[in-house]
Amino acid sequence: MRFLFLFISFCVSAADWPTYRADASRSGVTTEQLALPLKQAWVHQPLHAPRPAWRGPAKRDPYNKVENLKNRQLFDHAFHVVADAKQIYFGSSADDQIHCLNADTGKESWTFFTEGPVRLAPTLHGGKLYVGSDDGHAYCISTAGKSIWRQRLAPSEYRIAGNNRIISAWPVRTGILVRDDVAYAGAGMFPSEGVHVVAFSAADGKERWRTERTDKPAQGYLLVSEDRVYVPAGRDNPGVYDRANGKHLRAVGGGGGTYALLTGNTLVFGPGRKGQLGLVQGESKDIFANFSGNHMIVFREKSYLHADKALSVLDRVRYLKLEGERKQVDKDRKTDGTLLAKLRKQKSPDVAAVLERVTAGGRRLGEISAAMKACFLWRVDCGQPHALVLAGDTLFAGGDNEVVAYSTSDGKQVWKAKVNGVALGLAVAHGRLLVSTNKGTIHCFTTK
Repeated sequence: MRFLFLFISFCVSAADWPTYRADASRSGVTTEQLALPLKQAWVHQPLHAPRPAWRGPAKRDPYNKVENLKNRQLFDHAFHVVADAKQIYFGSSADDQIHCLNADTGKESWTFFTEGPVRLAPTLHGGKLYVGSDDGHAYCISTAGKSIWRQRLAPSEYRIAGNNRIISAWPVRTGILVRDDVAYAGAGMFPSEGVHVVAFSAADGKERWRTERTDKPAQGYLLVSEDRVYVPAGRDNPGVYDRANGKHLRAVGGGGGTYALLTGNTLVFGPGRKGQLGLVQGESKDIFANFSGNHMIVFREKSYLHADKALSVLDRVRYLKLEGERKQVDKDRKTDGTLLAKLRKQKSPDVAAVLERVTAGGRRLGEISAAMKACFLWRVDCGQPHALVLAGDTLFAGGDNEVVAYSTSDGKQVWKAKVNGVALGLAVAHGRLLVSTNKGTIHCFTTK
């Protein structure tokens, strides 16, 4: 009976990792808890390392006086994986294939060819795999590697030279997400040629709606909420579309980048040229708050901020409430400051009262600033800035040639292991930690 109870508990806690960063919000969160320490179960080394579409930014932006520019297009620098209980799947930008590995051994089970690089991870939905290719098509294949359908998302079969390959003029570089049996993807990276955001049937690939834009590319893993589709635009700012009809609603402000996540009706994206994450709330176009960092994990009332050299946890609810108050106090103080200057010129008797409001506003801004700093519950040094996921009460961070685990309670390092290359991709599924590196290597760690 005790054995049965333990078995049921394991099955309840274990879960698939069906798409990039776990879900349509790209949260990077699973409730599955891995018992530490972990041991390396196997390593899979493909014949070819990833061949990224974009190698990296310039070292500096002299015009805007920005040094050490962040790479905002890292979506295909590793073979990001998705997984179920028995198999692990990834696409390859090097050999134009979807690969399937046996989850227990890491041995290759099957491959499936497309006609161009597969730069983003497949999505596993309803026992099928959905994947886009630089050939301009969306594919639906079975978990046994058999074709179910193929649909061209590009407006024509026109091909061009790109990254030393022959690809569609409208490559599919957004990944594919499925919700309520409708799939969503974007095709196109040259705005002058038209960029297409498309909804199509997950069952047969037939088009539901299509929106063409001529102002931004579609590059990076898209996100889907109950009523919106969010499409990263490479180095530019994400676009927001109505999920029901594809109407383009707005583009959000900020510094661009292909990293994004949704939490409720809030979009977090970046990292921007200076390494900042912007937070946009609701239907606003404007940045509500900025955070210095590469990634953010949002779980319940806490946010875990992941920067180049630090990992910290924030009481998000209180912080954002204070940030809203800070913006209002600052706005009121500036208005009073303008009024004060006018009254002084007029030698008005109201100068003293307005001056007191300006002074009180300054005091309140100082109090808010101190309170916002207190919202950081802990902060620790972290030398693994490349990837972050949350599994149960453990944060896993990817670094240069290593992956490290941190406790969510106090930020203490509780486990680490060596890997082959820069750990850019992390996934947790069915008792396994899967690590993808820039060398194409995929490591699998399991409980000892």
